[in-house]
Amino acid sequence: MMHYDRLAASDPDVRALISAEDERQRTGLELIPSENHTSPAVLEALATTFSDKYAEGYPGRRYYSGNAVADKLETLVQDRAKALFGVPYANVQPYSGSPANFAVYVATCEPGDPIMGLDLPDGGHLTHGWKFSATAKLWTSIPYHLKPDGSFDFDEIARLAKEHRPKIIWCGGTAVPRAIPFAEFATIADEVGALLVADISHIAGLVAGGQHESPVAHAHLITTTTHKTLRGPRGAMILVTEKGLAKDADLASKIDKAIIPGLQGGPHLNTISGIGVALHEAAAPEFKEYARRVVENAQALSSSLIAHGFTLISGGTDNHLLLVDLRPTGMGRGKLMQDALERVGLYANMNTVPQDPHPLRPSGLRLGTPAATTRGMGPNEMERIAEWITKVRDHLTDIQVPEDKEERKAVMRAFSDRLSTDTFYADMKKDVEAFCAGFPVPALT
Repeated sequence: MMHYDRLAASDPDVRALISAEDERQRTGLELIPSENHTSPAVLEALATTFSDKYAEGYPGRRYYSGNAVADKLETLVQDRAKALFGVPYANVQPYSGSPANFAVYVATCEPGDPIMGLDLPDGGHLTHGWKFSATAKLWTSIPYHLKPDGSFDFDEIARLAKEHRPKIIWCGGTAVPRAIPFAEFATIADEVGALLVADISHIAGLVAGGQHESPVAHAHLITTTTHKTLRGPRGAMILVTEKGLAKDADLASKIDKAIIPGLQGGPHLNTISGIGVALHEAAAPEFKEYARRVVENAQALSSSLIAHGFTLISGGTDNHLLLVDLRPTGMGRGKLMQDALERVGLYANMNTVPQDPHPLRPSGLRLGTPAATTRGMGPNEMERIAEWITKVRDHLTDIQVPEDKEERKAVMRAFSDRLSTDTFYADMKKDVEAFCAGFPVPALT
């Protein structure tokens, strides 16, 4: 457990908020698939004097003095990333996933160039060219889609690629419960001369742990965050593959220049040190077992929810996440379920489902098992969680979300009041807290 004696004396307000967040995590359960619990070692690496140092540039090519140690740190972390994923180049400076993806555009595209990515309502990411993202304003976005069964529509992808000749094709997403067939994407990208960029932010830990195919043989570039299944701090990496360098020998240099001076200034060395620790942990044999259990738990949760009458996009999962389709019980129910589950200490997130007519009031619920698995839970616990989710669903059957905006506001206000007064939620929250007490958060023990 981290100790904050000096912080408590210096700033009791911030210390109190940290304590409140510790308590929220300790007594509740993170089921949002993009969230996880880092190890105490990663947290310790974040709280060091590396946060004091400016290190604009790259090892051996800094703009400031005093970076001999910083050079060793960044080189070490680069080497760990290259070894773990089997690539010749790694940039570990991106502040997070969106800046990393933006750097790929800056490095490889001219303004207005066509790009292709999975449409956000179908499970894609904002930065893959969603219409409200800056990426769709600066480049010409051609979204592709999933089939109604949740699989990739490769006929559409091939047709759009041949028609528009995109500079980049993104593969990956934020709500894709099935394995990503990188080879099929590569065939299309190679045919039209596009760069294939695999965004593995969600599945990086599964790739490292041998539970998902690696994109290294198929993609030219790989981007990933470091804080999801990889269990590191909130940061990101850009990897260039041998295939990428064969297509463009200057690709690594272009990525470096896109990060600095193109987009960022000094890297956050304390974050890079935390990434290094996470990569070291991911290279250990026990991480493979962790990755296996993440998938096992996701499939157990999926099976349990289906047995309780839920509809899942694609009918299940191959990875760490599952996407529940709530449309059979009414449209726009994602927020109802999200808020009701939060009230009892189960944290999930509302999410669009394929062909969702209302992306801003979605009809899906996204669930994941990385954090629960980190806390030591297994398939039996997934059944218990599924039972709670089912009880919450059944408790909401009398509420429907109207199409009319004013009527909808009134319904949601009444629902919010009900969350604080209905003893159903208070009683279940006690059960969840007692359950979670048996599975401590690593950094809080």
